Amino acid sequence: MAVGPPPGDPEALETRLSRVDGQAGELSIGGFRVEDMAPQATFEEAAFLLWHGRPPDLEEMGALRGRLADARGLPQGTRNVLEAAAATRLSVMDALRLGVDSLALSGAGEPVDVGMAERLVGVVPALISTYWRLTQGKEPLTAPGNLGSAEAYLHLLTGLRPSSAAVRGLETYLNTVIDHGLNASTYTARVIASTHSDMLSSVVGALGALKGPLHGGAPGPAIDMVFEVLERSRASSRSLEAETESWVREKVEAGGRIMGFGHRVYKVRDPRADVLGAAAESLYLGSPNEAFYRQAQAVERVTLDVLEELKPGRNLRTNVEFYTALVLHGVGLPAELFTPTFAVSRVAGWTAHILEQRQHGRLVRPLERYVGDVGRRWEPLQDRTG
Repeated sequence: MAVGPPPGDPEALETRLSRVDGQAGELSIGGFRVEDMAPQATFEEAAFLLWHGRPPDLEEMGALRGRLADARGLPQGTRNVLEAAAATRLSVMDALRLGVDSLALSGAGEPVDVGMAERLVGVVPALISTYWRLTQGKEPLTAPGNLGSAEAYLHLLTGLRPSSAAVRGLETYLNTVIDHGLNASTYTARVIASTHSDMLSSVVGALGALKGPLHGGAPGPAIDMVFEVLERSRASSRSLEAETESWVREKVEAGGRIMGFGHRVYKVRDPRADVLGAAAESLYLGSPNEAFYRQAQAVERVTLDVLEELKPGRNLRTNVEFYTALVLHGVGLPAELFTPTFAVSRVAGWTAHILEQRQHGRLVRPLERYVGDVGRRWEPLQDRTG
């Protein structure tokens, strides 16, 4: 798929990794529709698909799980960096960026190959969970080597064996967001990779882009909206629907953005929202949190109605962020870990793009459109008037 300038443009980037059709509301990962792949595959299968262009067989799957488990061990230098970050109460994303960069202390970073990609996919959940537990005053944990990536991540955070429903919910999420065309963080990774820099530098750059609230930071505000409207409803004794309508109108009239609705690319419903909506339903129905799920659905319905009234024709549909928030909340993650958990998944996509860029690409040098003055005459400092 050609992404960026029109096909045939010498500056266009080509990729086999994912295809995004915003007009039709379609996304495919490695040629598989996200609706088919994400709810069924393990995260290891999805990562292997991106790296190798095909799903693994049984033997390859077992070997990959073993290598990812081995990669969860942190070098002492990296542990020291995380402890220093915890002492200063850095955000989890800042600590993750430092943690990835610190892997260079142990000699990692120079190879740009699948082995390095596997190490990064294995180590990112360990970096996040270690730092999170340090900030909570708890000792970091190790996970049994026989656990898959999703289950190991939840275990490393809590020390508890997660339910099968939580593991499946998280795995579906990781698969759904593993790659999405030339989004901001992926493009950043490819630009850095195109200079023939190392893989660690490319991933560190991608993490910096992902941290921004207009990219990876959006699911937190989406769940915050639901909680805020619920609190307003309890305080006012008005219905949830009435408070949601008031909240959305206030936000829009003030020029604010409603996180979780609308998308830069998708002009119809975000297909990832459908996948994660189904995952959220599986997580919540019949659980002690089913009432919260029903309330979130009511907030979604009213928000869509008000947005259609206030912004007719804009087609502001529910996007991946809204149901990301519901799924990650449903598996027990605090909002502070939503964006870092996005990185747990997307690092597989980033590394696949880095490998692809190094194999087929050249230096990425986008064309610019100059809009400044021309023909100005320079005057010596002493001749300038205020």
